[in-house]
Amino acid sequence: MSQLDRKPAADVPSKSFRLDKTGAKLWGVCGGISNYFGIDATLVRIGFVLGTLLGFGSLILVYLAIALIAD
Repeated sequence: MSQLDRKPAADVPSKSFRLDKTGAKLWGVCGGISNYFGIDATLVRIGFVLGTLLGFGSLILVYLAIALIAD
C-alpha cells in the first residue's frame, strides 16, 4: 500500500486556524481552537469559562481578539 492510498485519520488536527461557524455557540472561536488542536470543543469552552472566572474576565478580551482577527 503506497502512502498516497492512505487516508488521514478523522481526528487529525487541521494545519490552519479557522473559526468553526457550523457548530458555533457565539462566534466559533472555541470550535476553531478545538479543530486546530484536535480536542473536544466542550473542553475548550469549559477552559474559557474557568479562565475567565479565575482571570477576572481577561479571557473575554482574548476571545474577542481571536474572533475579530481570525475571520
